Amino acid sequence: MKRRRVLLKLSGEALAGDRHTGFDEDTVRAVGEQIKRAQSDGVEIAVVIGGGNFWRGRSSKDIERVKADQIGMLATAMNCLYVSSLFESMGMKTAVFCSFEIGGTVPLFSYDAAEAALAEGRIVFFAGGTGHPYFSTDTGVVLRAVEMHADEILMAKAIDGVYDSDPAKNPNAVKYDVITIEEMVEKRLAVIDLAASALCLDNRMPMAVFGLEGQDSIYRALKGEISGTRITV
Repeated sequence: MKRRRVLLKLSGEALAGDRHTGFDEDTVRAVGEQIKRAQSDGVEIAVVIGGGNFWRGRSSKDIERVKADQIGMLATAMNCLYVSSLFESMGMKTAVFCSFEIGGTVPLFSYDAAEAALAEGRIVFFAGGTGHPYFSTDTGVVLRAVEMHADEILMAKAIDGVYDSDPAKNPNAVKYDVITIEEMVEKRLAVIDLAASALCLDNRMPMAVFGLEGQDSIYRALKGEISGTRITV
């Protein structure tokens, strides 16, 4: 039977818990327990973590965009190092790769090395986005998913799916169970940016969005049980 391989995107803010910045160890451990269970069931898991608990480059008005984006890429590396280390303390084997080399700390991404790490049963973390400014973490997520031949991208968010409008502002907002990437772009739903959407479409990479806060939501999503929104290509 073909093993299921997924790329899980976690937001940095979600891992900060109620603190909103930095790390909340209990939150990260709760995520780790779900990932550990899914992996023990035979799921191959790669993880990308955003850097929003430390830095959101586009919100800066005083720092030049290239530098702001570089700071954000370093924030994702910090998150991957922390979470992978905590997962190791929980009995999981991990490997961290970055789109740019951080000497003596994080090795440069290599398809062969990442493939070998997944084959060894490691949880693989991809840091640094694409390694270039002007590309969001979303684009980095899709790029790595395509390169590693993932079956699906899973986006764990604070909201439990894709809606036709912001449910925080519109109590009558309707959630989609299934939507195509073309519809998502046409309706300007802004789930992922246009560059990431185009890359998904070109490479026929399906995606799902689900709520991080639901009971066992990550475990169920990793196993293919999506209670949020499936985004088809």
